[in-house]
Amino acid sequence: MTKDPAGQKAVLLKRADIFSSLIPHEIEVIAWNSDFYDYKTGDPVFSRGDPGNTLYIVESGEIVVQKQDESGRKTDIARFVQGNCFGELDLFTGTSRIASAFASVETRLLEFPKSGIEFTAILDKHPALSARILHKILAEIAVRIRRANTLIKENSPLVQEMRRQVYRDKLTGLFNRTYLLEKIRELIDKNSSGFSLLITKPDNFKALNDTYGHEAGDTAISIMARGLRDFIGDDNRTARYKGNAMAVLIPGGTKEEAYNQALRIREFMNNLDVTGATKGKEFRITASTGIACFPDHGINAEDLVFKTHELSLAGRRRGGNLILFPEDAGERK
Repeated sequence: MTKDPAGQKAVLLKRADIFSSLIPHEIEVIAWNSDFYDYKTGDPVFSRGDPGNTLYIVESGEIVVQKQDESGRKTDIARFVQGNCFGELDLFTGTSRIASAFASVETRLLEFPKSGIEFTAILDKHPALSARILHKILAEIAVRIRRANTLIKENSPLVQEMRRQVYRDKLTGLFNRTYLLEKIRELIDKNSSGFSLLITKPDNFKALNDTYGHEAGDTAISIMARGLRDFIGDDNRTARYKGNAMAVLIPGGTKEEAYNQALRIREFMNNLDVTGATKGKEFRITASTGIACFPDHGINAEDLVFKTHELSLAGRRRGGNLILFPEDAGERK
């Protein structure tokens, strides 16, 4: 491992196709979690069967990738030189190496993530950044496959697994905040005729946590999230925003229709059976819901989500079980 004088990591990362569209702050995150490693001629980089947990960029030298057939004969299948990136597909899919790689001359590689750091930890800490890198990888896969006269399928196991890692919440299985923001941006970019965002949050969740413990709290969140998804009947319109706050998107429609949906969600939450989390004890959830509509209440995804979440918190402060629009001082009658 070597030092990084004059920010060489960032320079090399920016030149790689997979990172070229990232903004400076995002490049800094990748650079911080990367490091340079030196290889002598003949040194192995990885072997067949090794975990695919690293992405490599060649700073200098050359890497040869080989496959070995059943008879033991080795065949060179790829060569990577200065500026080339390799290993990204295995990293994002979590698959083992199907070939081996070695340095054909003295070589210096930038490796991401660096030793001692798990890629999944970076995904969890920087989901939006991970999503942007994912898109670049998907585009690169499509280019490679088109060169072989085959189009990538959106429902392929590879794409589905990569999307699951970036967009799905591990606890509940629902879509996460990253997906929610991207979906809203998509609706805005398509010049949608309008949509509503609802974020509902239990008012008395702390009482459940304090009484039955944090493990029970996690179980209750899963019950609420999956129950709400099934109640809405559309996996693509429900998401876990953060903590115990759940989001629902309503494309099209009016403010009144959004409010009526919020009423139904409140009734659902009030009657939700969470005895699976409370050791069989009855516990009635009260929940406040914020509603923001595009374009009336904002034209920026982050702003709309922030406003809506704040309304759910305001509902709890004002006594709970309330439904609030940004212009409302209290519950609509």
